[in-house]
Amino acid sequence: MVRSLGVAVVGFGWMGRVHTQAYARVSHHFPALSLRPELVAVADEVPGRAEEAAARYGFTAAHRDWREVAADPRVQAVSIAAPNFLHREIGLAMAEAGKHIWIEKPVGLTAEDARAVSDAVTKAGVQGTVGFNYRNAPAVAAARELIASGEIGTVTHVRIRLFSDYAAHPEGALTWRYERERGGSGVLGDLASHGVDLARFLLGEIEALTADTAVFLPQRARPTGATAGHTRAAGGDLGPVENEDYVNCLLRFASGARGVLEACRVSVGEQNNYGFEVHGTKGAVFWDFRRMGELGVSRGTSYQDQPVSTVYVGPGHGEYAAFQPGSANSMGYDDLKVIEAHNFLRSIAENTSYGATLVDAVHSAAALDAMSRSAERGSWVSLA
Repeated sequence: MVRSLGVAVVGFGWMGRVHTQAYARVSHHFPALSLRPELVAVADEVPGRAEEAAARYGFTAAHRDWREVAADPRVQAVSIAAPNFLHREIGLAMAEAGKHIWIEKPVGLTAEDARAVSDAVTKAGVQGTVGFNYRNAPAVAAARELIASGEIGTVTHVRIRLFSDYAAHPEGALTWRYERERGGSGVLGDLASHGVDLARFLLGEIEALTADTAVFLPQRARPTGATAGHTRAAGGDLGPVENEDYVNCLLRFASGARGVLEACRVSVGEQNNYGFEVHGTKGAVFWDFRRMGELGVSRGTSYQDQPVSTVYVGPGHGEYAAFQPGSANSMGYDDLKVIEAHNFLRSIAENTSYGATLVDAVHSAAALDAMSRSAERGSWVSLA
């Protein structure tokens, strides 16, 4: 029996739109799902933005204040796509109101914030899904299975990269993203959080780390009006960039494997260059988000001069079959969020967690906090 579920979206920038579109598509790709999301309410503090969203996507109510969403009994589940500094307050309020939450990473500004939301969700007995979308790529699921099966032997080391140019332009506006109080830890929360989740998803728990960070564009112009995404603000008053443009980190895993995680938001010439290279005693596996449906795989008994083959993922790998009928047909970023929506709704329907949870968010946030401490102290930090 299929039943409807009243959903709301809080924060209607780009990510709020992605969540909304995922709700609209999820039943088409996962027809066996017993819940059908109904777009009940949308909230955004920017004048006119919620009304525009309601007109375009069919929400029945539009609000400036997210608290009206928390008070609406028709809303049973909420997507939280607001800026980082609001994650904790909104997440706590929605959980305490008995609403399931799908919240974007990094779930606040610190591990304490993420833990508070996680505890609230547990106490309320509701479900909490977190936006670590890259683990949803079918190729990443295939890589995880390959690693777990021992086909590349015992994992020795991994390199994870997340390079982007979204903040590379010197005229990029000084939005909340660049403020410590509202944006938190800069590229650590933006990109390295995904890297930590991929590291744990593929290789297990991180035992200790040491990190270095840098700010390469120390000043930006203040915006004069409402912003969305990565807008320009040429000619405005300059203010300081308070959080990190770049981080590199050495990792020690509980398994004994070693790792390197590097992330940068000001990498000129790099557009969404995200991926990993996992090496083992008998082989290796490589993934590049820009070629999302491919894996580079080396396996065999040659060791030296052992070739790498390109494997195209297909039905049987992750949730690929929900989107394409045969290998090498392309999927895109938005498809990963549809998978995430499916995990969220299935978690609610079955009262069992699927996909990335708030526990994963707490682990990621703890690693980010440790990176910050390590960069300040110039030493290794234990996560045990």
